[in-house]
Amino acid sequence: MCISSLKPNRWLSLLIVPFFLVACFEQSSETASTPTAADSPEPELVAVIDDEPEDEPEVDAALIRRQPTNHWTNDQPIGQGLGPVSTETLAGGTANPEQWLHYGGDYRNFRHSPVTALNPESIQNLEVAWSFPTGTDGQFAMSPIVYDGIMYMTTSYNHLMALNAESGELYWRYDHPQPEDLRICCGPANRGVAIKDNMVVMGTLDAHLLAFDRFSGEILWDIEMIEHSIGFSSTAAPLIVKNMAIIGIGGGEYGVRGFFDAYDLTTQERIWRVYTIPAEGEPGNDTWAGDSWKTGGAPTWSVGAFDAATNTIMWTTGNPAPDWNGDDRAGDNLYSDSVLAVDADTGEYKWHYQFTPHDVWDYDGNTTIFQADITFEGQERQALVQANRNGYFYLLDRVTGEFLAAKPYVEQLNWATIDETGRPQPDPLAFPQTNPDYRVCPGLTGGMNGAWAGALNPELGLAFIPTVENCMKFRKGISVYVEGQTFMGGGGFESDASNGEDYGHLSAVDINTGDVKWRYMDADPLKAGVVSTAGGVVISGTPSGKIFGLNAETGEELWTFNAGGGIRSQPIVYQQNGQTYLAVGAGDRSRTSAVPQGGQLFVFKLKEGQF
Repeated sequence: MCISSLKPNRWLSLLIVPFFLVACFEQSSETASTPTAADSPEPELVAVIDDEPEDEPEVDAALIRRQPTNHWTNDQPIGQGLGPVSTETLAGGTANPEQWLHYGGDYRNFRHSPVTALNPESIQNLEVAWSFPTGTDGQFAMSPIVYDGIMYMTTSYNHLMALNAESGELYWRYDHPQPEDLRICCGPANRGVAIKDNMVVMGTLDAHLLAFDRFSGEILWDIEMIEHSIGFSSTAAPLIVKNMAIIGIGGGEYGVRGFFDAYDLTTQERIWRVYTIPAEGEPGNDTWAGDSWKTGGAPTWSVGAFDAATNTIMWTTGNPAPDWNGDDRAGDNLYSDSVLAVDADTGEYKWHYQFTPHDVWDYDGNTTIFQADITFEGQERQALVQANRNGYFYLLDRVTGEFLAAKPYVEQLNWATIDETGRPQPDPLAFPQTNPDYRVCPGLTGGMNGAWAGALNPELGLAFIPTVENCMKFRKGISVYVEGQTFMGGGGFESDASNGEDYGHLSAVDINTGDVKWRYMDADPLKAGVVSTAGGVVISGTPSGKIFGLNAETGEELWTFNAGGGIRSQPIVYQQNGQTYLAVGAGDRSRTSAVPQGGQLFVFKLKEGQF
């Protein structure tokens, strides 16, 4: 394959492009043959440039496609011949080990692969098959999508690439042009795309939703969900339900009014919007003092779940605004720090559960929700379980929203106890103060965080929770709302991290009881996603660049690999042509250690004979 790479210097580009085109022509003339099924041409990236100024030499338009330099498309056949991704295929989740179709693996968010070949005995036989750079800094937080032999990978700043899932060959690439006035609180992350029919769909930092042809990379449509400069952004992967793309929004630190939307993939029409803060006259609005609901936050920046049996979408919400000063927003502040259940077709409210009423610690409610069928106190229950950022592992009935139980999964927890109804009873000392002197656990990063995803092995009945242990003091500050500016009213300080005393663990939690079965301890706070396999291993990583594999039953460390960059991505396991692969992205935004920035995807393969 011959690729012309056009640099920002147009004059140099114009000299180089004809040379490459001639070279490619001469090479193809010497080796040309009629393509067959076994000998098909390699896909070719089409180099693209901006329109040239009138005083520059003309370039044959037949040779160079005139598009922005942020977009390289493909015009050759790729893939293995599979048809469009159907609703039935999406419903199957990870049942086909050659596919990874959702951010959470399936609608239950288990991130559990059916692959048995990757197990405690074979994991030592993993070797690097290929690697691919992102070309960006910031956290590399995505979960890849794999279908038809093609991997779709996003990076920070909304770069999207289509790669050969076996070899890493680049098919096409799109770099989203970002405005200069982005409103992002917590880094330029993107956590992945969704796939349906012959399109892949991505949310952007400037609050757009884009669809691409999965073969060519051409943009099919572009929707502005809302004006980003008010304080909105989108970092989550969309969730495809039926013929809809469901996606949430960020902006809790900017005093937005949160929502999540459903868009028709065919017509691009917005089917419904669910606001996460009730308007005046709606049930729940009285949990906000005065007009504080208008700037109340409750963002929806993580991925929800879909229960087909009840036609219910469950979506989690984040902190109320301002984060650490709740004086002007007296009340429980519904539906912040909650899980909302709505009808998939209409967005109509079904039920909610609020984890942290009147949150003044920025605990959010956005961590992974798992749909799990459990045995609770001798009865079979259709449950929703979550390791919340506030330090408690919750068991809820997912049909009614009924509270079942909550138990600590962190080692350090002092901000509140949970009563028999599921309502927290905060320690008065834990509230933010002007001059605080009380160390609150957990701190604002958790526990677990919605920026990374846990996993669940249904055979073992264990949820695997990557955890941060980092207590801190909370200071209440002045809060004044200005549209498009941060609206936080204080912050955390004197954290364990600032003293080098923070640490992490991957904890296995019994989903039937909420009890911790084992912990894998690490000197680093763990901020990466997890993947589980039917073979009985669990894989994640650390901020210092270690990828590790554990025995799912015991937590015993079985395998490690030094990736050289902090792990913030969501690993996946898949197969191609009988071979087993593990994909893990390395690259973090931290500038507080010697670990370098810059994203790199590592794809490992079990050695021959290990499948």
